[in-house]
Amino acid sequence: MPAPRFADQLNTQIGNELAAHSQYLACAVYYDALTMPQMAAFFYGQALEEREHAMMMVQYLLDTDADVVVPGVEAPVNGFDDVVAPVALALAQEKRVTEQINGLLRIAREESDFASEQFMQWFIKEQVEEVATMSDLLAVVTRNREDVEDIEEYVAREQSAEGADPTAPRVAGA
Repeated sequence: MPAPRFADQLNTQIGNELAAHSQYLACAVYYDALTMPQMAAFFYGQALEEREHAMMMVQYLLDTDADVVVPGVEAPVNGFDDVVAPVALALAQEKRVTEQINGLLRIAREESDFASEQFMQWFIKEQVEEVATMSDLLAVVTRNREDVEDIEEYVAREQSAEGADPTAPRVAGA
C-alpha cells in the first residue's frame, strides 16, 4: 500500500490531470472553431493524454489497494484573445503540473514509499517532454501569429503521433 500522504496527494493529482484534460479540450475546440485542424488535433490528443495520465494514477491506486477518490474540477478557460493565448496557457499548465509531479515524488521519498517513487519516475520523464513541446510550440505560434498556415504546417510536420511508450504505467479501463 502507498503511504497515506502519497495516496491522498495522488488522488488530488487525478483531479489536476482531469482539469488539464478539460483545459486542453477547450483549447482544441477553440482551434477547431478557427478552422485550424492541425492545432485542434494536437490539443484533442493532448486532452486524451491528460485523461490517460489520470487513469494511470487510478490504476496504480487500485493495484496497491488504496482508496480512489475522483475529485471534481473547475471549468476550463474557454475564451482566448488570439492563437497564442491557448499555447501560453498550456505551457503554464505544464509547468504547474511539473511542480505537482515533483511534489508527489518528494512525498514518496520522504515517506520511504519506494514503489510510489518508482511509479512517479515515468511522469517525471513525461513532464520534461511536455514542457519542451509546449515551449517550442509557443515560440512557433508567437513568431507566426499572423500566419496560421505556417503554424498548421509546423504542427503537421513536428507533432506527428508517436507510438505507445512501452514503459508507461497501465491505464485503468484500457
